[in-house]
This record gives sequence, C-alpha cells and structure tokens, in this order.
Amino acid sequence: MLLLSIFAARGADKNAPFKPGPTESYPCRQTQEKVTVAVQPFDTEEKTRLAFDKLDPNRYGVLPVLVIIRNDGPSTLMLDGLRVEYLTESRQKVEAIPSREVAKVNAPGRPHISGGPLPTQIPRSSTKKNPLTNWTIEGRAFAAKALPSGESASGFFYFEARHRSGAALYLTGLREAPSRRELFYFEIPLDAALDGR
Repeated sequence: MLLLSIFAARGADKNAPFKPGPTESYPCRQTQEKVTVAVQPFDTEEKTRLAFDKLDPNRYGVLPVLVIIRNDGPSTLMLDGLRVEYLTESRQKVEAIPSREVAKVNAPGRPHISGGPLPTQIPRSSTKKNPLTNWTIEGRAFAAKALPSGESASGFFYFEARHRSGAALYLTGLREAPSRRELFYFEIPLDAALDGR
C-alpha cells in the first residue's frame, strides 16, 4: 500500500513523467557488495496505470517488472551484460522479452510460458490496432548500460508470464567497470509484492 500511495501522489498529474521511488521503498529488494536491486511486478490494473496509463500489458499476457539498481559501491557498474529472468513458482526460467519485441509476443514460433492460458490474443494483421505498440513499452524499458557510483537506474523488463506466489526475479551480469569482475547473482523473491496488493 505504501508503494501505491507513493505512486498515486506522483500520478495525480497525468503530464508528470513516471518516476520510481527510492530502492528502500520497495519490499522486494536485495543488497550485495553495496549494490541494491529493488523490484516490483506491475501485475494489477491499478499498478500498471501508474506507468502505462490506460494500457494494462497483463491483459495481453505480458508482465512488466520494474527494476531499480542503486550503486553505493566505489566503482562504476557495467550493465551492458545484465540478464534478467523471471523464476516461476516451479523454478522455470522465463527470459525477458526485449521491449521492441513485446508487441510480437504472440507471434508464431515464440513459446508461451505463462503458467496458465493467456488472455486475449493480440491481432496479428495490423500492428496499428495492437495496444502493445504503445510508446510507453519501449519508453519505460530498462536502458542503462553503465551505473556510476552513487547513482540509480531504473526501468521495466517484460515477461510472458502471470505473476504468482513463489516467483522470484533472477539477475546476473552486473560487472565492476575497472576489473570487469562480475558481481554475485541476485535472486529476489516476489511474494512481498503480492502481499502488498
């Protein structure tokens, strides 16, 4: 509820840009080696309205997950090799969909890993009628490639999944810039996000 009230205050002005709160305001977070990763699945219409206005990607089988990374370490972090996966309650890994491909989520050849039947199918004949071509999908996607000391970066990753109890987000590929040393992986349980509904 705290998260929703933070966003609701910011969302009162429709022209105001979407801006996530600080990492400590999210119940699903983890800190290692002075790097904090906070995550929030946007799995309800109320939550998605804060970032995507009238578009609810969940209606089309796409789960947006906000990821915020704060670097309190002494070195710049390289994020160009960042890999984010959604772990289902049965530990099945679902890879993030590149934001430019979200509108093609139901295209032939892409496996459906949703933990259940997908909702409304997206029309394939005309991308103009496809609601997932909305600019907010790419505009709100995580795009940072480097993160200087003392800074934060945020954005959405998209998964062809339904959010369920027992799920987690798994992040690898964060590296220190000078040494190229990869940080230990992050595995962040997402049950606290379900409790916060």
